[in-house]
Amino acid sequence: MAITRRQFISRTGLATAGALFGPSLFRNPWLQQAMAATIGDRYLITLFLDGGNDGLNTVIPVSGGGAGLRADYETWRRPPGSGGIRIVSPLVPTKPMLDANTGNTQLGFHPGFASLRDMYDQNMVAVIQGCGYPEYNLSHDVARSIWRRGAPLSTPGTGWLGRYLQAAGYVGSDIPAVNIGGEVAGEFIQSATSVLVFSRLKDFGFPYDIDYDEPGEPDDTSFKDTAFTQLNGAMGAGGNGNPAMQYLGSTGTATLLATGSYPPLHTDYVNRSGSFNDTYPTTSTARALREIAKVIYGTARGVPNIGARFFELGNGGYDTHSDQGSDNPDDQQFALHQEVGDALKLFFQDLTGMAGEYTPMKPGLQNLDKKVVVMVYSEFSRRIEQNDNGTDHGSQGPMFVIGGGVTGGVYGEHPNIQAQSGNSGLDDDGNTQYKQDHSNLARSTDMRDVYGTLIKHWLGITDAPTLASLLPLDSTLGFSGPDYWTVANFNLGFLP
Repeated sequence: MAITRRQFISRTGLATAGALFGPSLFRNPWLQQAMAATIGDRYLITLFLDGGNDGLNTVIPVSGGGAGLRADYETWRRPPGSGGIRIVSPLVPTKPMLDANTGNTQLGFHPGFASLRDMYDQNMVAVIQGCGYPEYNLSHDVARSIWRRGAPLSTPGTGWLGRYLQAAGYVGSDIPAVNIGGEVAGEFIQSATSVLVFSRLKDFGFPYDIDYDEPGEPDDTSFKDTAFTQLNGAMGAGGNGNPAMQYLGSTGTATLLATGSYPPLHTDYVNRSGSFNDTYPTTSTARALREIAKVIYGTARGVPNIGARFFELGNGGYDTHSDQGSDNPDDQQFALHQEVGDALKLFFQDLTGMAGEYTPMKPGLQNLDKKVVVMVYSEFSRRIEQNDNGTDHGSQGPMFVIGGGVTGGVYGEHPNIQAQSGNSGLDDDGNTQYKQDHSNLARSTDMRDVYGTLIKHWLGITDAPTLASLLPLDSTLGFSGPDYWTVANFNLGFLP
């Protein structure tokens, strides 16, 4: 039978918020100004650790220090064996990794993150501690939506990167972003431009219905291409003055063009000198990053009709209420960290190989490994007090910003996990508290300061009013005090 409109939208990548309405119906006045500054010759990838990664067992105190973080950690986390999930010997990088609050508390990575530790030693990893938001929500679905919208105390219909794409001036005929998976991720939701969605480039194509093709009859795909192109061209060019029709026409034309332009990138990548195609492991994270590498290779070489610079992928399995494990390679969190760390390390090695193919005729390949930044996050962390052999939903955790253009190091303060009676940094449910001062001995890093630093220093929008509109303060909604985000810091320092 013929495909439904829902199937058509999800399979072609036309799924942008408000796709049935023209972008002019959604644009606020602050979006209507001319935006000269955009991402330029750079790329941004967001990697989502789906399920709530235990950040307190990801970046771990090694020594006591002034705040006694290691002693507190050991109070809450039992040693391995009989369900204990304590990391006895975290991986300590050669490059100093000290808590920004105490200044003398040595931190280390979970043993599964050996590859991330290696990249940290190469100054490629910014560890951003204590990331969260006010009035944190510990529902998976709600928390995912909050992180992707970048607006905890309101409910905009757009994602934080979607608002950037609108502000940067992308339109329906552009395809600036690619999602690896089955749907457009929440951070890219907007109504101005197109977002492409696929799992494998070699299998990507326009979803023509083949159920009505007659056996033995000639392939009529070219006729369908022509008809669809003419239909969308007519709508995009005029649409009888209807902005919704114009928008659908331009996005439809862009999608059909993409389904013919993007699949050959797979062959280009496989056939290139020194291809990493067979080097990537068979994990889902590695496969997704390899698909992204194929597109970046096409964009960097200036392949016609290829221009994506924003990407999203995810890795699931972090819902570790039980069987979380400790430092055994067969344990759940160890395997997840190893998968992500190994894939990221190989991905950047792949980019370095591409950069080695630079010629003056292909300027986009020059220093390619320094033009890509990956932001890693999860919808929430885990509580410091363990269950029998796992952890329950918690509030604040680390984020990572990774790349050759990153100023590596530790930013922000480790959440207060003090166990002493009457002086605990925990709320009544055992969660570390979000605070924008030191009233609980550790200041939180608001996720929006991370987003804002990326937008300002990597994506090129430096105009203060525009930044404030993309990521409005809680005080604009009437909230005040240290429990809320009322002073922006879009200069966290992990980007030059």
